[in-house]
Amino acid sequence: MATRLERFYRNLARPLHFPSRFLLGLLVLPLAAAFTAPLWNIHMVAPQYPKGLDLDIYAYTVEGDVDEVNTLNHYIGMARIDRAALTDLDWIPFALGALIVLTLRAASIGDKRSLVDLFVLFTYFSLFSLGRFYLKLYVFGHNLDPAAPFDVEPFMPAVLGTKQIANFTTSSYPQWGSVWVAIYGLGLLAALSWNLRLGPREETAS
Repeated sequence: MATRLERFYRNLARPLHFPSRFLLGLLVLPLAAAFTAPLWNIHMVAPQYPKGLDLDIYAYTVEGDVDEVNTLNHYIGMARIDRAALTDLDWIPFALGALIVLTLRAASIGDKRSLVDLFVLFTYFSLFSLGRFYLKLYVFGHNLDPAAPFDVEPFMPAVLGTKQIANFTTSSYPQWGSVWVAIYGLGLLAALSWNLRLGPREETAS
């Protein structure tokens, strides 16, 4: 067991191979593209809105039918969707920027340990973002103003999939921004798996 651990640790200390460095350099592109497209879309359809209302959530803002949705939220006592309510978006551009910088560093001077650290950070970023998104929707749907014109029971908005809320059919799905981030994550996992599998071969060759 000790010998296996020693080999594993020696393997982590080895420099990355050029093909994986090249792959890491390419993976910066989809990560940067995540800034240009919505990460998530919330689409709401009701008899009075047959074409639907859309909220496009970017890494730094929310666009779409924000004013109309805020008007509807007012009647049921839900908080407004504005910059003050979306402070969670403030850290996402910095997190993506940090991943870009760390990916470029790993591609230029990194060893296998840096690749492991990068994958752990990316996994934490992804899970934390999804968790905060769930929590934010929960707070929006449960902290309702009791003095609102219409009395609505607290509810959990759709996080992923389609859900009926009153007379609205709400759909919530990832968009191209999340696809770009997922492509980065899959490429990172491929580079990590490749380098770890090469460890036994390197030990044999040496």
